[in-house]
Amino acid sequence: MGACMALCSLASCASCLCGSAPCLVCGCCPSSNNSTVTRLVFSFFLLLGTMVSVIMILPGMETQLRKIPGFCQGGTTILGIENQVKCDVIVGYKSVYRMCFAMACFFFLFSAIMIRVRNSRDPRAVIQNGFWFFKFLILVGITVGAFFIPDGAFNSVWFYFGLVGSFIFILIQLILLIDFAHSWNKIWVGNAEETQNKCWFAGLLSFTVLQYVLAFSAVVLFYIYYTQPDDCTEHKVFISLNLIFCLIISVVSILPKIQEAQPHSGLLQASLISLYTMYVTWSAMTNNPNLRCNPSLLSLVLHANTTQPSASPDSGHVQWWDAQGIVGLIIFLFCTLYASIRSSSNAQVNKLMQTEEGTGYGGEGVVGEDGVRRAVDNEEENVTYSYSFFHFHLCLASLYIMMTLTNWYQPDTTTQAMQSTMPAVWVKMCSSWLGLGLYLWTLIAPLIFPERDFS
Repeated sequence: MGACMALCSLASCASCLCGSAPCLVCGCCPSSNNSTVTRLVFSFFLLLGTMVSVIMILPGMETQLRKIPGFCQGGTTILGIENQVKCDVIVGYKSVYRMCFAMACFFFLFSAIMIRVRNSRDPRAVIQNGFWFFKFLILVGITVGAFFIPDGAFNSVWFYFGLVGSFIFILIQLILLIDFAHSWNKIWVGNAEETQNKCWFAGLLSFTVLQYVLAFSAVVLFYIYYTQPDDCTEHKVFISLNLIFCLIISVVSILPKIQEAQPHSGLLQASLISLYTMYVTWSAMTNNPNLRCNPSLLSLVLHANTTQPSASPDSGHVQWWDAQGIVGLIIFLFCTLYASIRSSSNAQVNKLMQTEEGTGYGGEGVVGEDGVRRAVDNEEENVTYSYSFFHFHLCLASLYIMMTLTNWYQPDTTTQAMQSTMPAVWVKMCSSWLGLGLYLWTLIAPLIFPERDFS
């Protein structure tokens, strides 16, 4: 009897894995829309690959693998068994490059397949919203194949792909943060007006002040620890410019003309963008190869001497885990989850992100003939988001994860070492400037084009 029940349960799961609608998540979220569940599952694929990459790059992982008898080349052996596995490839930055290469290829493949899907009646929508087991097999297959790519120029070439993709992804993160702040402000102001409860306004004011305090405290710390009186000119320019730009967008966001055109714009959004800009500035400065301008967090905590000369490029010293990388992963996780469940009414952001105006969650999930609760198909007339752009976004996210986990270091093909480089610094700074310009444009666009609807 128990075996029969197990078989029935397995058959139910199989219908979810191979069917045309995702129902595994619907057991927990019976009111979910098909579009939301699909994005969550694809995001789970990305997070799963990220977890594997984190495990692969953990310090000491190669040493532990070499202890397994008969596994690693050059490790302990078992009589009659020849070690075949190159453990320096399956762990460390090489493994992260290959894992993220596989994820980028997987999502780029689906981005190409899903171009111009208009509604769920398109045959390709069935592929988008189902067949999860086969998708997982495809991802595993691409990943296994990626580990057979010879070193050669692969690492160096893929590094520059990572730079470009991460540059674009940082902009997408900024757009998502703008949308989040806009929705946050609109909801809390609406609640305050409906309930006549001033606590909502007090909450908005508190978070706005907190974010500005953190942002300007960061500026002070940057000047203290990331500049020198006779050095670090680039850092002084970066910090000063971004401070000026943050002040500009803050002032512009509360101008009467801007408030008239966009009643929901204000200092909450500007403070969040300012704080994110300071994070990107900090992240850029930590990639400066000049150690006088780039003290490690450990040296700051221990008050170590930060005026030592720069390390030799051939030293191969690599610091995989640092504070800015951990913060970057946290922001990445938040933006990935938010991109999967967002339901925005911001027309400008929806146009940039290729999504429709949010309509919230649908009705109750539909129970099929097999007794399995399935998600509501809310895309029979029109898709609520661009399938192709969503996958392209996850493709860029894979490249961003690759750069974040490897600390934006550049592989050296001659020494097999990893080095901090100035191109990574400039990529981050340019993305922060372009992002600030994009936010400024969202503020002034309704004044320049009054005939258009920017609500």
